[in-house]
Amino acid sequence: MDIGFIGLGNMGAPMAANLVRAGHTVTAYNRSRERVDALVALGARPADSVADACRGEAVVSMLANDDAVEAVSFGPGGILSTLAGSATHVSCSTVSVELAQRLTDAHGKAGQRFVAAPVFGRPEAAAAAKLFVVAAAEPDALEGVSPIFGAISQRTFVVADDPAAASLVKLSGNFLIASVIESLGEAMALVGKAGVDKQQYLDILTSTLFGAPVYQTYGGLIARGEFEPAGFAATLGLKDVRLVLAAGEDLRVPLPIASLLRDRFLALLAGGGEALDWAAVGALAEWEAGGPRPGS
Repeated sequence: MDIGFIGLGNMGAPMAANLVRAGHTVTAYNRSRERVDALVALGARPADSVADACRGEAVVSMLANDDAVEAVSFGPGGILSTLAGSATHVSCSTVSVELAQRLTDAHGKAGQRFVAAPVFGRPEAAAAAKLFVVAAAEPDALEGVSPIFGAISQRTFVVADDPAAASLVKLSGNFLIASVIESLGEAMALVGKAGVDKQQYLDILTSTLFGAPVYQTYGGLIARGEFEPAGFAATLGLKDVRLVLAAGEDLRVPLPIASLLRDRFLALLAGGGEALDWAAVGALAEWEAGGPRPGS
């Protein structure tokens, strides 16, 4: 396929690289040119603007937040104004349900296709093409971009015809991950202060009742205090919890744990944790119990 790719951050760069390795023609755009140059060295084409990345059959966006996606989609020379009528915008970003709906409506009016396809997985999973894609769109739109998913992921879950549903599923998943991080951190602070080795404690958990990857990955980061460099920044964790709360308010679904998590992320950021991985929320309990500040 002839694919444009917008956003070469911690996740986007390895995803785009895997598309190149799979034999697709990839035209890449990123605000910082050095990220583009690294991909060009693998065989991609450089794009000097968003519009230059929108000349092919599809364009993939992988950006940090709603503001960034809005800027490249609705702005002058953006995706909506330059993408061909028969082409597809695949948004792999974790965005609000409200923005996913606006993008669906706007692309429909422009005669274009829109697929919401946020992913589960950290940068190392992206590099290994082991992401999980949560996709939603009309069946013909999904069929047309299935080679993209095949190159970046180990499995694609199609959840609905409405792209907004994929955003909601992804946000709910990130809410659950944040809940695991907080509860693991509290439990480790408790046993650690009593002298139990945290790595041994994690091995007990993951060898018995909690063998899921989320416990293994984030438990390991918390036990070792490995929060830099951030694979997923704490600021993005706060962003996603806020989006979950907004979705809950719109649907009239109380989310009391999400409210707690919002305050925990605010506490981490107020303590200077903006550059840390969101797993550092799991170190707050130890700090509050007299331990070191997260990231120190």
